[in-house]
Amino acid sequence: MIRYAGVPDDLRPDQLTGFFVGWPSPPSPQAHVELLKHAQHAVLAFDGDRVVGFVTALSDGVFSAYLPLLEVLPKYKWQGIGGALVRRVVGEIGGVYSIDVVCDDDVVPFYERFGFQRVNGMVFRPRGIRQTGSGS
Repeated sequence: MIRYAGVPDDLRPDQLTGFFVGWPSPPSPQAHVELLKHAQHAVLAFDGDRVVGFVTALSDGVFSAYLPLLEVLPKYKWQGIGGALVRRVVGEIGGVYSIDVVCDDDVVPFYERFGFQRVNGMVFRPRGIRQTGSGS
């Protein structure tokens, strides 16, 4: 049975294997632990001791929030885990005016099920900076 919780103090890198499939420069497992521990909001899905999904959010607590990461292990997709994670983190964020997410076109219908709407947007990713997990 899947259980949902915040980030435990004793979260280990070996509990976070298999995420970021297809990413050209994924965070290391240790960096993954750190990004979850430092996220303003994070909800994890567990199957036993193993993390099988997670979502993170940043918010000013008044006006806006942003969901930078939502991942479910491939073996666990299509079981409602991603939706449960979104509902939980949106509930945790509270009543802000806007919650933004940047996503690929193929997952737009997923987010639309929760009331998200397609809008124009921009991102800035400085050239030459790769995610190394070093924090610098």
